[in-house]
Amino acid sequence: MTMHDFGKDYWERHWTPADDTGKHRGASVNPYIVHETRHLKPGTALDAGCGTGAEAIWLARNSWRVTGADISRSALSVAAEHAGEAPLKDQMSWVEADLALWEPNQRWDLVVTNYAHPAIPQLDFYRRIADWVVPGGTLLIVGHLHDPGAGASHHPRGASVTLREITELFTSPWWEIETARENTRLITRPDEGAVSLNDVIVRAHRYR
Repeated sequence: MTMHDFGKDYWERHWTPADDTGKHRGASVNPYIVHETRHLKPGTALDAGCGTGAEAIWLARNSWRVTGADISRSALSVAAEHAGEAPLKDQMSWVEADLALWEPNQRWDLVVTNYAHPAIPQLDFYRRIADWVVPGGTLLIVGHLHDPGAGASHHPRGASVTLREITELFTSPWWEIETARENTRLITRPDEGAVSLNDVIVRAHRYR
């Protein structure tokens, strides 16, 4: 498959339901986010490509001060609505930004990204967000695993990566990889039924 144009128009179409059923409103937090962050001391966190906010809201509920950033205004509107229902308004902020171009004026104790696809190659995106982690902080990447042995993937070229490709980004002495694994899990989607997700999970600690 060829590379999608993961620009603003693509994501607005993705996050805007075709009807009033609230297609993306009931998403639950990704279990990898829970497992990989629950032992960390809460501080500031960025959810890079937050979508409708499930992971950002879970982090805020667990005492993090969270910035959720996404290119889609529609997604952020739903996320802010959910946060208001929590209520977590004082612990959260939302930023409409193209993560391929955004230059934030701060860094965070925790930067997470969960199946996010900007309009640049996936590994370039991971390099960008790694720069947004403070020394002593943590980067958590959850992505779609590219597995050439599994046949044709429904993920477009450039949107999935291998575990080795990600870990090779963090070979310098000021990074330590704490989690590096692949996993397959089944989820149920209202429009697709049971879906198998092949995932890659990398958590890295930054020393300087």
